[in-house]
Amino acid sequence: MELLSGGEMLIRALADEGVEHVFGYPGGAVLHIYDALFQQDKVQHVLVRHEQAAGHMADAYSRSTGRTGVVLVTSGPGATNTVTPIATAYMDSIPMVIISGQVATHLIGEDAFQETDMVGISRPIVKHSFQVRHASEIPAIIKKAFYIAASGRPGPVVVDIPKDATNPAEKFAYEYPEKVKLRSYQPPARGHSGQIRKAIDELVVAKRPVIYSGGGVIQGNAASLLTELGHRLGFPVTNTLMGLGGFPGSDPQFIGMLGMHGTYEANMAMHHADLILCVGARFDDRVTNNPAKFCPDAKVIHIDIDPATISKTITAHIPIVGAVEPVLAEMLVQLKQMGIEKPNAEAIDQWWVQINEWRKRHGLRYEPASPGEMKPQEVVEALYKITDGKAIITSDVGQHQMFGALYYKYDEPRQWINSGGLGTMGVGLPYAMACKLAFPEKQVVCITGEASIQMCIQELSTCTQYGISVKILCLNNRALGMVKQWQDMNYEGRHSSSYMESLPDFTKLMESYGHVGIQINHQDELESKLAEAMAITDKCVFINVMVDPKEHVYPMQIAGQSMRDMWLAKGERT
Repeated sequence: MELLSGGEMLIRALADEGVEHVFGYPGGAVLHIYDALFQQDKVQHVLVRHEQAAGHMADAYSRSTGRTGVVLVTSGPGATNTVTPIATAYMDSIPMVIISGQVATHLIGEDAFQETDMVGISRPIVKHSFQVRHASEIPAIIKKAFYIAASGRPGPVVVDIPKDATNPAEKFAYEYPEKVKLRSYQPPARGHSGQIRKAIDELVVAKRPVIYSGGGVIQGNAASLLTELGHRLGFPVTNTLMGLGGFPGSDPQFIGMLGMHGTYEANMAMHHADLILCVGARFDDRVTNNPAKFCPDAKVIHIDIDPATISKTITAHIPIVGAVEPVLAEMLVQLKQMGIEKPNAEAIDQWWVQINEWRKRHGLRYEPASPGEMKPQEVVEALYKITDGKAIITSDVGQHQMFGALYYKYDEPRQWINSGGLGTMGVGLPYAMACKLAFPEKQVVCITGEASIQMCIQELSTCTQYGISVKILCLNNRALGMVKQWQDMNYEGRHSSSYMESLPDFTKLMESYGHVGIQINHQDELESKLAEAMAITDKCVFINVMVDPKEHVYPMQIAGQSMRDMWLAKGERT
């Protein structure tokens, strides 16, 4: 049996787990690990410029590939700098393994140099955590960490490793477990057949049904099954922000995103539905608005792998606990066995008449720009046209995120990568970088704002080092757009600390990193310069688009009301 040090065991275990990329930043507590990394060539390390970016890159690597992303950081500040990425992944149920260095075992609890209790700090925002006590534990712990992170409802797992456990002078027998079984952790797999049959009995008699799907469909690799089910039933389908791409955005049955900034037709259909089939979503506050007024006439069928989510906010009349892929597969089998396709056709046809009337009422309309000016909506529409709807789109958080979600149609799962639950500014660039590393042949565009991009802008240096050529589309409105919108609507236009009064010359900044900057000031040059930017393949391109600073994101739900209560434009409400 091969003898390896703890550091060598860790890297070998990652390789045996199939890990190709590790995102990280070295420091004293992990130097033994970094030396082991240096002496092999199976696992590639990506050196970021800030540990926060390492966490975001691992997060996006997982979102875009379906494989668990890995972070490697040192103790103390290196570890604490990953807290925001860990929370971001946790809120969106993204599998990630965070390997944090720790001071030597005999120094733990002594307030040693660069010591922090990473297990304690991260406890509320991880699915599980481990602290290695002896080097020989490392292979089994790594196997368990990846299993826990990716199974059941996915999430981040911290593995804290004291420096002495990676001492290169101490060697132990290495064997990587083929499988893992944890008696206390048995995530559900298939849903209950009886519950599924009850759900089908309701689906076939519904007159005003809606399929409402979320990030669980993406993470559960069930988009094709959801699409097949939607087509077989003929029902309208709406996605959450995290679920975009789970059903083709260009499909006539897709009624758009729902929720706080959802489409008029999606929110109205939800409110007036008599049956809601919720698949892999959790009825969060950005969807439901006021739970007491949520969809008053609807029966709810809720499919989710996490039993704690079901009936947590909205009571499920028919709960189905299980992974979405096998549950949807069994639904389709039962429907086919029963010979059911397009049930209750007459009632559903009338339902579509009503939905199409709602579509005509709003349909994501917006006021045209004044001559020479640009609306952010038309910029995203132009991007969709230039990229033929095929790009992987990442976003930061704010107005630009909503414009990106609403005005680019996502036909594929894992095509839209953003922070939903935590709403983390700064993720856009590292998200795009990870996607480009995972899919070098694909066009990757980060939709951002001039505020968000500056939170991780130092990663342009990482792009230079590794030849990562992403496009950064900045909808520059010279303000914290969403903050300013709320101040316009709720604080009588008192713009407290929401204007960006000092901004860099982004073109020169890009050039200083060895990349390309393109400025777009006028509407008539929008498409030509976007096409010029997309044609550059060997460098990052920053496209700085000066958009109307007064524009708001609509529709917008009215806080505390039902899903049908929305602002449709400035001064226009339902």
